[in-house]
Amino acid sequence: MIPPRSHSYKLSLSMIFLFAVAMGYFEAAVVVYIREAFYPEGFSFPLKMISARFIIIELFREISTIIMLITVAVLSGKKFWERFGYFLILFGVWDIFYYVWLKATINWPSTLFDWDILFLIPLPWIGPVIAPGLVAVLMVAIGVSLTYLHHKGYSYKPSPATWMMAVAATVVLLYSFIRDVEAGLHQTMPQPYRYELLFIGLILYSAAYIVSYRKKQKTP
Repeated sequence: MIPPRSHSYKLSLSMIFLFAVAMGYFEAAVVVYIREAFYPEGFSFPLKMISARFIIIELFREISTIIMLITVAVLSGKKFWERFGYFLILFGVWDIFYYVWLKATINWPSTLFDWDILFLIPLPWIGPVIAPGLVAVLMVAIGVSLTYLHHKGYSYKPSPATWMMAVAATVVLLYSFIRDVEAGLHQTMPQPYRYELLFIGLILYSAAYIVSYRKKQKTP
């Protein structure tokens, strides 16, 4: 007997969530080991110099993580935007629980405003924990909405305005994380984070999705 469609969607969403939570723990465990090796006295800025070999290993670890998330998203959905929605959920939940597990295992961060190195591609991303956390919450919200639209039989077709706002949001947020090249590459203390750029990016992403959401159409 084929399970009802609603049951299938809830099951997919539950499994996506469970995978992302487990992935967050896996990522946190790796970072605990790295910090024990390079920051035994506790992680803080300025960053310590590490060898090119370890940087390359970290780059490929990050690439592998993204590939894993994409693979699960593709297997979970049937159409592009449904799969993209699942990817957003996976990425957002993984990122949120990465910090939840770090807090649970090594009691870090002490506050949401502690600085962290977030990503290494194409340049080191740095910022306070609250910044990627808020982005992750928005990703989960949009991802759930996208997948639910598909479940209810609606099509999602971004307008040119949506694309323009989404690209602008991406540029603004990316700049807010990688603008401080000195702290990311040359072991200096980071400059104050530009929170206004974070909020502009979040507002643009939200507006971009709302514009297209309002134009959703029922699939024949």
